[in-house]
Amino acid sequence: MGRRRAPEVYRAPFPLYALQVDPSAGLLIAAGGGGAAKTGIKNGVHFLQLEQINGRLSASLLHSHDTETRATMNLALAGNILAAGQDAHCQLLRFQTLQQKGKNKAEKAGSKEQRPRQRKGAAPAEKKSGAETHQEGVPSLEKVLEFKAHEGEIEDLAVGPEGKLVTVGWDLKASVWQKDQLVTQLHWQENGPTFSHTPYRYQACRFGQVPDQPAGLRLFTVQIPHKRLRQPPPCYLTAWDGSTFLPLRTRSCGHEVISCLSVSESGTFLGLGTVTGSVAIYIAFSLQRLYYVKEAHGIVVTDVAFLPEKGRGPELLGSHETALFSVAVDSRCQLHLLPSRRSVPVWLLLLLCVGLIVMTILLLQSAFPGFL
Repeated sequence: MGRRRAPEVYRAPFPLYALQVDPSAGLLIAAGGGGAAKTGIKNGVHFLQLEQINGRLSASLLHSHDTETRATMNLALAGNILAAGQDAHCQLLRFQTLQQKGKNKAEKAGSKEQRPRQRKGAAPAEKKSGAETHQEGVPSLEKVLEFKAHEGEIEDLAVGPEGKLVTVGWDLKASVWQKDQLVTQLHWQENGPTFSHTPYRYQACRFGQVPDQPAGLRLFTVQIPHKRLRQPPPCYLTAWDGSTFLPLRTRSCGHEVISCLSVSESGTFLGLGTVTGSVAIYIAFSLQRLYYVKEAHGIVVTDVAFLPEKGRGPELLGSHETALFSVAVDSRCQLHLLPSRRSVPVWLLLLLCVGLIVMTILLLQSAFPGFL
């Protein structure tokens, strides 16, 4: 039997590093590039239209935004404003889709600013649509707070409720901040395995909702070995209480080094990508793996994103329980579908139990006459 394959929904003309999904318009936004090196590889942000065609989810290029000499390494989406992290800069794009002759058309507005930690305000930015150009307000980037959170590089950060900020760095620490004040530090080993000679660092952190609990919140982190070893120890996935930041459970997620983490909109599923190109989906409640494709990309997975469960999400999802997109340096965007788990109605379970009891009594009566 051949290796399991995930369907490819799009292939870009440059390496892909970041991914976002707009739920209202059903847009898949992929970004990357070759950087400032004069190799002929472009840098850009591609807006892809997601559609169900003959029962299959497909993506077609709707609009391409050239980012000149800067490769986009990460994306953040808020409504119709897209923040694209490019080296020490951040480019803001305001986009919208227009219905034109039966087809959607994407418009954009760009504004380049230096990227500090937190920003606020508003400023005009140029917006282009076909041959027309006009001005439209786009939030500017104004630094409101800066502080030293870690020694060395910060690997990831996540903004939580009430302005709390979680940061993880190469100094093996994970910290929770209220503005610039340290609230607490995370200690995943308290609810996990102990190691005497293997230092671990936090690779990723993401907040997620608790299903069926509107006020509930969880924090999820990934821990990987700090040093590459010939026989690599396992990586770990940890769920934390979102208010006390105490560890709830920790599970091993294999020996492949994790490169990225995503949480579904409802907080039900976790998506993981690895440096060896593998992709996995876990259920957030128990941290059990539900889906896995080994070396789906064959090279490091740079980002993963779930199809949102609101807007056009249910329409695009079809009969599947969830859908995860993955991008990698191989320029490919792949789709990972989790089939709906079949559930048995309670009444049917009760009927089967009653039938089993009746059959047991009849068998005992036939084997031992006068049993009843």
